[in-house]
Amino acid sequence: MAKSKSATKTLIKIFGIILILVVVLGIVAKSAGWLDGGSGEKDVETEIAELRTITQIVSATGRIQPEVEVIIRPDVSGEIIELNVREGDYVREGELLLRIKPDLYEARIDELNAMLLTQRSRMEQARAQMLQAEVEYLKNKQLYDRELISELEYLQSSNNLEAQKSNFRAAEFQIESARAQLRRAEEELQQTVIRSPKNGTISRLAVERGERVLGQAQTAGTEMMRIARMEQMEVVVDVNENDIVNVTLADTTIIEVDAYPNRSFEGVVTEIANSAEVAGTGSADQVTNYKVKIRITTPHNLDQTGSEFLVMNVSEGSEIENSPGFKPGMSANVDIRTNTVYDVVAVPIQAVTVRDFSRDTATADTTGEADSRTTRGRTEDFRRVVFVNEEGVAKRSEVTTGISDNTHIQIMNGVEAGSEIVTGSYRVLSRELENGDNIKVVNRN
Repeated sequence: MAKSKSATKTLIKIFGIILILVVVLGIVAKSAGWLDGGSGEKDVETEIAELRTITQIVSATGRIQPEVEVIIRPDVSGEIIELNVREGDYVREGELLLRIKPDLYEARIDELNAMLLTQRSRMEQARAQMLQAEVEYLKNKQLYDRELISELEYLQSSNNLEAQKSNFRAAEFQIESARAQLRRAEEELQQTVIRSPKNGTISRLAVERGERVLGQAQTAGTEMMRIARMEQMEVVVDVNENDIVNVTLADTTIIEVDAYPNRSFEGVVTEIANSAEVAGTGSADQVTNYKVKIRITTPHNLDQTGSEFLVMNVSEGSEIENSPGFKPGMSANVDIRTNTVYDVVAVPIQAVTVRDFSRDTATADTTGEADSRTTRGRTEDFRRVVFVNEEGVAKRSEVTTGISDNTHIQIMNGVEAGSEIVTGSYRVLSRELENGDNIKVVNRN
């Protein structure tokens, strides 16, 4: 019996201790704000709205290529017997690049010369026959006038004369044809010598001495080499259809090339495609892009040209040894400056959020754009807002936004410069913070 009373007392003590611990924890939780939300303050980050210059940026990626690149293809077929250039060589207009074996074309010229001489002999023979027919016709005409021969003999001599005149004209035409064939053969012989059509660098060499190449008389000929102006490079980028409307000719750009990770280069938009390139047609991943060409204006590839071009391309105070050496096919990232506004009120992009004004029946401000939808009998009214810190209280302010750059967005109305704007955290701004909430600024450096 004594053991039972002792166990009961021990159990009562244990329950008493647990009850005391629960009470203490409740008091601590209440004082710490765990049970009733504490003081009701939400921790936020803020920044001051200020006047800034905002430049709207359209970013795109692409590859570097020469602005001018000429593909050299032969007009005649044959074996390359002389090749005077290597890839990377700088050549000038008219400089000999290669020769194609001319033996067949020289033989063809000899053959056509002989044919031309033969045709001339035939023409002289036709001339003689025409003169003989003319003499016979005149004689028969006199005899016919004297009624010494029949009309049939007279008509035969007349027809014979006309036939000989036709033979003579045909011989003349055959000579013209032979001359045309000879001129063509001479032109083909000249085409066995390939010269540079302009100043530039051999950006690609696809043949070697001894190879046979196909002329482009009937089909596209063999691509032998390419000549490019390497000091005139451009970047070709794909711009999405949503951004292309903001891009215009002469927009300036910042170019970053993967091969030069710590440098940036200047550029300018020179060409915008009118036709779209659609990838993944008919699928959920369909993408519509437009090609945009951007000239690199920063001096580059200067060591690949002659000294006279260095003088033309190097601006005063620049150093030739620091000029980048761009090569076709290099990857590049481009930021196109499409629009700029000066001295406008700007806030960080993340400070602008949306709220449903239909939930706040006290809101009478209906200015600005609204995204309205009907949900369960209630018309939703979403608008862009920012929250302003007014002595520890978050005041919601509807705003109209303009253009933005990578970090800030233009505020056209709703906020004045100097206002303290709530910028974070994202969870608090996007979901929790409401008009009139108490806030505590905890900016992190």
